[in-house]
Amino acid sequence: MGAKPKLILASQSPRRSLLLSRIGIIPDLISPADINEDIIEGELPRDYVSRLACEKATKISGEFPNHIVLAADTAVSVGRRILPKAETITHAEYCLQLISGRSHRVFTCVAVVKINGDLSKRVVETRLKMKRLSTTEIKDYIHSKEWQGKAGGYSIQGSAESFVTKIVGSYSNVVGLPLYETRNMLRGSGYIS
Repeated sequence: MGAKPKLILASQSPRRSLLLSRIGIIPDLISPADINEDIIEGELPRDYVSRLACEKATKISGEFPNHIVLAADTAVSVGRRILPKAETITHAEYCLQLISGRSHRVFTCVAVVKINGDLSKRVVETRLKMKRLSTTEIKDYIHSKEWQGKAGGYSIQGSAESFVTKIVGSYSNVVGLPLYETRNMLRGSGYIS
């Protein structure tokens, strides 16, 4: 039996690293892929996360052949509309007002490149319903800064969890990495038995 293959995580998200550690997986290296994440006009949320996760995995696999590469991308959508990663207060307010009192979906694509270069991917969808947020709740949440850099302008593992009235599907998917699917894909890649 040969040495265990090395795992590269193509993501700088501390949430993804933390989620992996919960199931006993510590990547040998974290190497974020610098790619263009602009949405192509008319692109659906499922296609968007799939394209980005595969581009990230393929790019890092090219830099680290003979390693297993794990990449992921997460997007929040209302209908066909993909919400931005909140980088500004304006982004965060826009997202929170849009999902206030409405259902929305979180899509994450997990992409794994095996040592032989084969790429597999899986898109996971979680549906959520958010309570109607008051002006004060939005203002207080903006003040918390939990929204910074988060898809859809909120972080479910923070105080925004108290705004969610219903969740159908994987909770870890909403955080940024569906653990059930990720574990199975890493098992299929030969990284874990």
